[in-house]
Amino acid sequence: MPKATVYNLNRDSVGEIDLSDDVFGADVNEGLLYDVLKAQLASKRAGTHATKSRSEVAGSTRKLYKQKGTGRARHGAIRATQFVGGGVPHGPKPRDYSYRPPRKMRLGALKSALSLKVKEGRLVIVDDFTLPEIKTKKLAQVLQTLNVDKSAIIVDAKDNEMLRLSARNLPSHCFLPPEGVNLYDLLRHEHLVLTKSAVAALEARCKA
Repeated sequence: MPKATVYNLNRDSVGEIDLSDDVFGADVNEGLLYDVLKAQLASKRAGTHATKSRSEVAGSTRKLYKQKGTGRARHGAIRATQFVGGGVPHGPKPRDYSYRPPRKMRLGALKSALSLKVKEGRLVIVDDFTLPEIKTKKLAQVLQTLNVDKSAIIVDAKDNEMLRLSARNLPSHCFLPPEGVNLYDLLRHEHLVLTKSAVAALEARCKA
């Protein structure tokens, strides 16, 4: 069972915490990370691409010239696909790219990502993340003290409004409640900052 040091906001050690071996000590399955991340990114696609068919482009439906006797190819309308400005044959249409991997895969990928943070030494656990006021500058100073000022996910209970509102203007950091922690955000941020209550909530979520 992996152990982790618990810090306060001044980065002073205030104890240790036992982490679940199943959640924070799992094997890192890179293939599973790829599959679930691919699904998550596919779900973010707008899918609004579209082309116009020959029935949708502007142009007359008049026959260009008579069928026979000109020595030219037979054409029926200027909107045909072979003409510049004509319709596009078999072009893309708006569609939904999203698909949802099985729950076991999603949880497995989440455990792999959390375990990867532990293995790389990029997990920081704090006893509590209570801020005296809503102040982005103050939060930036705290993150610098914790050595996670480059890029981090900060996870605490969703009712911590002081933290949520202070973090929203930081371009390379984000605040998430334990139920919102996801693979994409874990992989795109360098560090993961958890409170003790967030650790318990994530372990409960991954074991449910």
